[in-house]
Amino acid sequence: MAATAYEHLKLHITPEKFYVEACDDGADDVLTIDRVSTEVTLSVKKDVPPSAVTRPIFGILGTIHLVAGNYLIVITKKTKIGEFFNHVIWKATDFDILSYKKTMLHLTDIQLQDNKTFLAMINHVLNVDGFYFSTSYDLTHTLQRLSNTSPEFQEMSLLERADQRFVWNGHLLRELSAQPEVHRFALPVLHGFITVHSCSINGKYFDWILISRRSCFRAGVRYYVRGIDSEGHAANFVETEQIVHYNGNRASFVQTRGSIPVFWSQRPNLKYKPQPQINKVANHLDGFQRHFDSQVIIYGKQVILNLVNQKGSEKPLEQTFATMVSSLGSGMIRYIAFDFHKECKNMRWDRLSILLDKVAEVQDELSYFLVDSAGKVVTNQEGVFRSNCMDCLDRTNVIQSLLARRSLQAQLQRLGVLHVGQKLEEQDEFEKIYKNAWADNANACAKQYAGTGALKTDFTRTGKRTQLGLLMDGWNSLVRYYKNNFSDGFRQDSIDLFLGNYSVDELESHSPLSVPKDWKFLALPIIMVVAFSMCIICLLMAGDTWTETLAYVLFWAVASIGTFFIILYNGKDFVDAPRLVQKEKID
Repeated sequence: MAATAYEHLKLHITPEKFYVEACDDGADDVLTIDRVSTEVTLSVKKDVPPSAVTRPIFGILGTIHLVAGNYLIVITKKTKIGEFFNHVIWKATDFDILSYKKTMLHLTDIQLQDNKTFLAMINHVLNVDGFYFSTSYDLTHTLQRLSNTSPEFQEMSLLERADQRFVWNGHLLRELSAQPEVHRFALPVLHGFITVHSCSINGKYFDWILISRRSCFRAGVRYYVRGIDSEGHAANFVETEQIVHYNGNRASFVQTRGSIPVFWSQRPNLKYKPQPQINKVANHLDGFQRHFDSQVIIYGKQVILNLVNQKGSEKPLEQTFATMVSSLGSGMIRYIAFDFHKECKNMRWDRLSILLDKVAEVQDELSYFLVDSAGKVVTNQEGVFRSNCMDCLDRTNVIQSLLARRSLQAQLQRLGVLHVGQKLEEQDEFEKIYKNAWADNANACAKQYAGTGALKTDFTRTGKRTQLGLLMDGWNSLVRYYKNNFSDGFRQDSIDLFLGNYSVDELESHSPLSVPKDWKFLALPIIMVVAFSMCIICLLMAGDTWTETLAYVLFWAVASIGTFFIILYNGKDFVDAPRLVQKEKID
């Protein structure tokens, strides 16, 4: 049994120190943080001064260094998501960021402003929904990985044994990680989506759980993080596990998603869909092999479902992906291309059955993980479907939900929950739970990567495409366009700061936050707005001389339209770009 993290905590604050008291039964430990030297030590309850200001907290997210010095981040509110295997799962819903320093008088005005911006970045990440934790269960590993571990692994703390791909506060916990004696105060936090449902079919009760684990490697926002890095980490990589718990039996089906694993970019430039750019000089096969070597080690066989368009701007990426698979020549990797938009055009979403029928046999071969009530492994999952579209969001989620339902059908029949010949689709009450959970999963993943809810969730929720769903997709697409062009630079900087991809150095002579905007950034939009406004004013104030009025209208119309196209041509100068970490520039 792994050493659990402390569940009940109190934070005591004095001008000199933070004291985090463990309040679990029989505990006497107190984590002491010196606010001046930043030293972390383990003490006991009698060392806490009676004069300290006390408040309850629900976990330590970690510490971070900003311009003003160190900050302690703690969880102040949590919501119970549910239980599985008698372990409580929580969502962290509110946080507090506490400065070690008692005053900011040592900072210049510029440093104060930079520190304020960095704090806003940390708060931005914390305000993105989807941080989960458990003080007694390892959320970062699948059931199959947990079943295949050594006794030494079982004795490790939750922090030591966690899959580092999915520990979003790993950078924040680096100081506590270095001191094993304080590990029970260190809480690995997952980012993604978790839902737990108690369900009933044929009078038989079972728990149904859906977990999506977002990787913190190559993490970021939609248009600023695409493809892979030199280590083979893919952008927007998410591991999704569906779990069934019935009469002590546990079944699990795992899928992954991730950006097309070659070196490519798609930087925002005010166009609705920027042209994807494939790096012409990078060693694609090397990065590709690194990616799939690690995937095969972790998951086994890889069945790639590439859902991008096979024409237009997405075609070169599909061709490159297929070429890489062929060049690698691995028997552990199978490639299937399915042009989702072409096959399902005119709202013919019933044609998704073409893909499901095509992969049915290979899905049966991959199987699923099943362990019986005695703890004996009955079957192992031999590999995973690795699905992708351009964003690995909307099309990907639809396909994953359909594959997961097919696996669940087989699991529930094997466990005796479903009778022979019964279909999940006929179980109205469960189908509603299932579809809504997968749609909620889609929304969570989309908000975390693209900034809005997912598209196509009307199909996931109802099983059919609707006119209202199309309207909602249109609205979400407009919001995505705005965020991707005008706020994603800040979002990307926030993630890079939170994950430690950028470290603040208060001695830096030139702050990356003080990069001046090009004159065009301010001047041209103002000219366009003024010209368009004058055009409208001339129309509203039209006098007797229509010829003269028309001339003025044409002049200002040409001025506004001309300025608009100049802005569009120089689109990259007007978008909100990251400032902390230089993202890859691909020619």
